[in-house]
Parts: sequence; C-alpha cells; structure tokens
Amino acid sequence: MLLTRLVQVFTRSAARAVLVAVLGTTLVLTAPAPASYAGTRTAAPASERGTANGLYRYSYSLGLHPFTSPHDIRAQLTGNFWMFPVSGACPARIRAQDECDLLGGNPVRVESITDDYLQIVTLPGHDLGAGLHIRFTFTRSLGFHYLIVSAWQNKPTRCTEKRLCNIASRVGAWGLWRVLAETMTVSAYAA
Repeated sequence: MLLTRLVQVFTRSAARAVLVAVLGTTLVLTAPAPASYAGTRTAAPASERGTANGLYRYSYSLGLHPFTSPHDIRAQLTGNFWMFPVSGACPARIRAQDECDLLGGNPVRVESITDDYLQIVTLPGHDLGAGLHIRFTFTRSLGFHYLIVSAWQNKPTRCTEKRLCNIASRVGAWGLWRVLAETMTVSAYAA
C-alpha cells in the first residue's frame, strides 16, 4: 500500500515536472528579449526592418571549421537540398525562384541565394500561411560557424494571427532548425 502511494505521488510529480518544463520552455522561447539584447532579436534583415514583422531569430553553432567558408556551407545545403529536414517534392539542387512543396505539401519559393544565405517564402496553401519569409544565414567567427535562422512576415498569416498557432510554430521551428544545424555540423566537414 505504501509502495502504491509512492508510485502515485512520483507519477504526479513527474507529470508536473514535464508540464513545468514544457511551459517554461515555451515562455523562454516566446518572451520578448531584454532591452539590452533587443537589437539581436530583430528577425527581418536590416533592409526589411521598416516594413516587416519579425517572428523569430535563432542562432545555432555549427562547430569549428577553420578551412571552410560560409559560402561553402551554404553551397553544401543548396546543392544537396535533400539534407533539409523538411524536404519533400523539391529538386536535390535548388536555385533562386524554384518553387516546390516541402514535406506535407507545403509550397515554398526560393526567394534568393547569395554567398552566405538562402531565403525562402511560403506560398498559398502552406500550413503556416503565405508570405512568411525565412532566411538561413551562415556566418563564421574565429573558425566557428553559425547558422542564423530569421523569420518575418510583411503582414500576419492565418497562423501568426492566432496566439497558440504562433507559439507552436516558433517552438516547432526552433526544434526543426536545430535538426538542420546538427546535419550541417556534420556535412560542413565535407564542404
């Protein structure tokens, strides 16, 4: 009887701990940045800040690759797009203005590709709505490479207008782009 009671208390405590962890993570990811870091949280590139609404900006370390340029790592992704964690009916090698459906029939268009970034935009029919811009920027500092993923919109989509969908989208994006960063960490050695 005592053992049964201890199991029940432990089960409730574990469930509460999981709930607290999920809520805490959601609050941390959705909380506005402190004023001293406000500049680093602007999602839209400088050229878009006046007209766009920033959704998120996440930075991931890709590790130490002193002999690899950001261009090499970006080229690794765009030349082998099957590494993208949500690839679907897209070509293996993508180019600017390509349109394709990511996993689940989510249409996107490649807006631009430069030496150090890839930028896509969601099209009508995408689960998150049309007009969501996502930029994947590759940078290097002292031999360490980073992936910075920024998302913004010119006007709210049907998802970003709804608080719960918006939060779920940002939390999901953080995890999804984390998978991309881990893939790029390994593939950067081949770049």
